[in-house]
Amino acid sequence: MFRSIACASVLLAGVSHVPALAAEEVVAADTIADADAAPAGDSQEIFVTAQKIEQRAVDVPITISAISGAQMRELGVSDLDELSNYVPGLNIQEQSANNPGIVIRGITSDSGSSQQAARVTLYYNGVDISRSRGAYQDVYDIERIEVVKGPQATLFGTASTIGAISIISARPRPGFSGELTAGLGNLDQRLLSGHLNAGNDVVAGRIAFAWKKRDGYVENLDPVQDDLNGQDQLGVRGSLRFTPSPDVTADLILTYDRQRNPGTAFITNRVPPASQTGVFGPAWLGGSPLSKEVLGLSKLGLHRDVYDANFTLAWDFADDWTLTTVNGYREFDSLEVFDADGTRAWFLEFAEDAKGHQINHETRFAYDNGESFRTSFGWNFFHEKNSQTVPFSSDQRVFAACAARPGPLCIAPDGSVPAAAVGAPIPYRSIYSNRGENDSYSVFADGTWTPTPALELTAGARVLIEKRRSGYVSDVPNALNGRPLIANQVSTRGELYEVEDSFSALLPRFNILYRLSDRVNAYATISKGRRSPTVQIAARSTAAGPVPAITNIPEENVWNYEAGLKGSAGIASGSIGVFYQKYDNFQVNRTLDNGTTVTESAGTASNLGVEAELSLRPTSWLRLFANGAWIDGGIDDKAANGVYAGDRFRLQPKVQASGGFTIDAPLGGDLRVFATPSVTYRSRIYFEVPNTPEISQEAVTLVNVRAGISFADRYELAAFARNLLDEDYLLDAGNTGRAFGFPTFIPAEPRLYGLQLTARF
Repeated sequence: MFRSIACASVLLAGVSHVPALAAEEVVAADTIADADAAPAGDSQEIFVTAQKIEQRAVDVPITISAISGAQMRELGVSDLDELSNYVPGLNIQEQSANNPGIVIRGITSDSGSSQQAARVTLYYNGVDISRSRGAYQDVYDIERIEVVKGPQATLFGTASTIGAISIISARPRPGFSGELTAGLGNLDQRLLSGHLNAGNDVVAGRIAFAWKKRDGYVENLDPVQDDLNGQDQLGVRGSLRFTPSPDVTADLILTYDRQRNPGTAFITNRVPPASQTGVFGPAWLGGSPLSKEVLGLSKLGLHRDVYDANFTLAWDFADDWTLTTVNGYREFDSLEVFDADGTRAWFLEFAEDAKGHQINHETRFAYDNGESFRTSFGWNFFHEKNSQTVPFSSDQRVFAACAARPGPLCIAPDGSVPAAAVGAPIPYRSIYSNRGENDSYSVFADGTWTPTPALELTAGARVLIEKRRSGYVSDVPNALNGRPLIANQVSTRGELYEVEDSFSALLPRFNILYRLSDRVNAYATISKGRRSPTVQIAARSTAAGPVPAITNIPEENVWNYEAGLKGSAGIASGSIGVFYQKYDNFQVNRTLDNGTTVTESAGTASNLGVEAELSLRPTSWLRLFANGAWIDGGIDDKAANGVYAGDRFRLQPKVQASGGFTIDAPLGGDLRVFATPSVTYRSRIYFEVPNTPEISQEAVTLVNVRAGISFADRYELAAFARNLLDEDYLLDAGNTGRAFGFPTFIPAEPRLYGLQLTARF
């Protein structure tokens, strides 16, 4: 509504190697007794499972980056959005756990509408969780996170229009071990996390948790409300692994994720206090006096619960053959109350109540004769049912004074609300709900032929049939002026409007890998991506009364072409690649002047980019890393694309880069010192299309660091700082308020620092 990564092989390949992760340093986690406690200097060959079989990373002809849980700890990455500082072509905007914006190569997936499909697939333990309001997943006790770039429908499902992010939690393993971390920091940061693992070769279990709490970093002057942009979340995960024989492995994983965060700082710069102190100063967000009754919570904030169950079975049922089945259920219930006008006034007070559940089943057969041919094939079924309900609360007197006129009649220079002093309040409420129920059925196959030792040819495709059902219902009473308070809102008078349609698609990929040497390969790929059509329904007024307003937005298609080099030599490992993408029916989300968000086609779009990474290890205790991307993507500048012609993709910088080094050196005895400072740079980004300078963020450079000492690889004291130089920059701008003349701005995190103590056993 606001915006209308050890028990399996570590995955590291493609145009992107994660910084600080040299090619010799990631190993199949089954070869490590305790991956969590393994020293960073361990060095072995990389084995990956990117194409659903185990391979050396250098032999995988697609663009993948990965970071292990240990590497995340080195870099100080404690949340998913922080990962994007170190992976070129990836940007994650987390204005709220309810509204994460995930961007791969300039393509964003963040719509809250139940009627729209995702572009970037987010996977949790092999299951698609891409529905925006249920997608956020805290990253604790993680085995690895994989970032796959380019369309990957054959490998990662139907929603990976332009890529996928896969979160893999740590699996139970034989033996008894555990870890506990406690932390404190500024803004009253508190952290308590850890895991306990116990079991044998047949049955093993693992319990992990993380509790994170922090005060809001934006002061809210309202005496009733809490400070804004804080954190209060809890995650608990239980995992059970059953290995009755060397040929069978079964994993059951149950996860609960909860947020009770205070409100999001939507601040307008057009009225006090922001007009006097700037959007990086305090705010006065008062919310609605009827917030509990009308919007569902007594204060601004997020109340979100997510339940996830996953069962995976892998069976080597014959020589060269493996059967894998992945089954998942996910349910989310997310209610967020927010002040869309960003002022003290009882003006644009909204909530978003998003609910849904998802069911996924996939069966995959894999064959590898170890010689000239390997293949995988199978089927997938995915079902989801979701709703997004948006209630609205306002005082009609204040609305009349403030609507599209953010002047002194709305908010006086002293910060008061003159219209609120004229007579008794005249409360108003309306509500609308969009609904979506979608089923997809697909079969897929992928094969690789090796005609010579130096050449591999891969081809694959997924055939998809999907049924999409959409619904809309609203209750919009007339105000004192005889019309709905928000112009162009239309009431269905409680009647549910519904529409459905069916679609099909063929999504292929073609890859070539050429071995220049044993450690250096060249590759090229062509693949097709697709975002599902939007079966969009709302309501419109006619002389005879309200009727359904149905708009079918065609599917968004993209052809992706890329080529590159990757490998290692001596102390260096790295990669460089170039890609070009061409879109038809590029879908954009636009917020209308009634506060609703619609999808429409902006016509054609193009995307040209270069990504490169370099990692150096001159000694066993020092690693240096750098990466960067140049991405020139946007809607084609031609008249047929209307108001969007020539606009850059939103949330995508033209240039992004990061660099730094990691020290992990012995001091004598069992004592070690470690440090990972890093610098990240991002050029200007636009938060919306059409692009406007006001709704953008200039180039920003951030410095992060994590350093400390460890004893016997069992006890660790670490200090960290994010945004060390305390740079002021925006997380987002525009938002719902822009449609009413009140664009709002969300400041990003200031300097955050603290200490963490870890004990392992």
